[in-house]
Amino acid sequence: MTMDTPLDWALRWEQTQPDSRFATQPIGAGTVETFTWGRAMQQARRVASYLRSLGLEPRSQIALASKNTAWWIIADLAIWMAGHRSVPIYPTLTRQSVAKILEHSRAKAIFVGKLDAPEEIVAAVPEGMPMIRMPLGRAHAGDVAWSAVLEANAPLQDIAAWDQDECATIIYTSGSTGHPKGAMHSFGAMATSARGLFELYPIGPDDRVLSYLPLAHVYERILVEMGVLYTGVELFFAESLDTFLVDLRRAKPTLFASVPRLWQKFHGGVSAKMPSEKLARLLRVPLVRTVVRRKILDGLGLGHCRIAASASAPIPASLIQWYGELGLEIAEGYGMTENFGYSHGTRPGHGRPDYVGEPYRGVEHRLSPEGEVQVKSPGNMLGYFEEPELTRQAFTEDGWLKTGDRGVIDERNRLRITGRVKELFKTSKGKYVAPAPIENQLLHHDAIEAACVAGEGQSQPFALVVLNEAARSAKRDELSRSLAVHLDKVNGGLDAHEQLDFIVVVAEPWTIENALLTPTMKIRRAAIEERYRARVDGFYQRKSKVFWE
Repeated sequence: MTMDTPLDWALRWEQTQPDSRFATQPIGAGTVETFTWGRAMQQARRVASYLRSLGLEPRSQIALASKNTAWWIIADLAIWMAGHRSVPIYPTLTRQSVAKILEHSRAKAIFVGKLDAPEEIVAAVPEGMPMIRMPLGRAHAGDVAWSAVLEANAPLQDIAAWDQDECATIIYTSGSTGHPKGAMHSFGAMATSARGLFELYPIGPDDRVLSYLPLAHVYERILVEMGVLYTGVELFFAESLDTFLVDLRRAKPTLFASVPRLWQKFHGGVSAKMPSEKLARLLRVPLVRTVVRRKILDGLGLGHCRIAASASAPIPASLIQWYGELGLEIAEGYGMTENFGYSHGTRPGHGRPDYVGEPYRGVEHRLSPEGEVQVKSPGNMLGYFEEPELTRQAFTEDGWLKTGDRGVIDERNRLRITGRVKELFKTSKGKYVAPAPIENQLLHHDAIEAACVAGEGQSQPFALVVLNEAARSAKRDELSRSLAVHLDKVNGGLDAHEQLDFIVVVAEPWTIENALLTPTMKIRRAAIEERYRARVDGFYQRKSKVFWE
């Protein structure tokens, strides 16, 4: 029997507010296409009719590979309407990774949409698998165009009925190598997570949100897709990296969720035009403060933002403070694919530097004797698809999800992540080093965009850092001196065995495309260490605090 599911929410918007705006979609050359709820749902119903016509076994898996567009969410709704489960695929994965996911999930059809390298996806699609080409996608032999599907199929009326405890989607972990793991999430987990999240951060149809982080990831899935379906918030999309600021200014979001790397980029762009010392002086002048704040936030497209969030990786406390001085409070969030991102968040006005906040409603947390964070959440997965042993390993015997993160809990029940259980490495002195907290301290420097602490088997650890765009054109001598001072400051707060021998400023930026960042812009530690492994001995021979690769 159908319960209160995300699909039900969409059907209610269709019935009660068919003429209200659902989404604004860029389609190129500065033009946009708008969707009302009525129009979006009519398209979803027609696509669902097509899926039904394929004669697939009920509750089959349907893959979905595209950058974020309005049609991504419409396709997801169509899959549910037709009685199937969606399997999102990261748009940046290689053909080998896509092939593994399609095979492992036993997908019976695939939607392919807007992609930078569609050949990687298409090459992985088995011969004979139905492939629906979404708008803005490139045509390929054997695919069926979205427009043709809409034209040839009447809107589906007998929408599939779902129970809350049935699997709605299978979200594969973002790693591009190794054995794929697909976290199965129920309609109930998705619904309860959305209710709890938007009870803490309330939004509604008068609010606006910009979607640009991958919808294949739980962070964007809960904040954006569930946010739109549950609250009716108006949705905008980004066209590309080149047009991002234009898209952001068009949306004028009142809710803006990002990752630390982008918050750092915004900060770096402002600092390149107005050094921090000058900004601090201006903000101390009461008559000037309001004007300066408004000018900076408007320039970023965040002048209307009232709820700002950061998740996926640690954000430096100094960066939160900088935005706070501009009048923008950034709430930190913490979650995993395995609990649908529904775990912890900063309650407005109750943040603490370097802490990810308190458990959301209905969430319990505890620390194992080894300091591992363990969570019971309404968003916890049903398990890994077709992987009973991996599912067993993911939970304790009494049903708590093992996060793999180490942490501490303060007197107000706020959680601080101190590193990964398996990320510790040992120096040649036999001492263990936790890299993540040190990396977080390095990111307090205005010029550093990303950092990776390494040094397994060496006498002391060291750091690889990527400069932000503004800092790359700075004078090396001046920046080297500044980084050396920063290194001394960081080392001053570390135990002797943790202190960094030197900082290497790397030449090549770390990106999703070169596989050194995950789709949500976390560093891929193993890949970075492997990239520089052959040069490490030479780094130590340089005998300098700071040097360029």
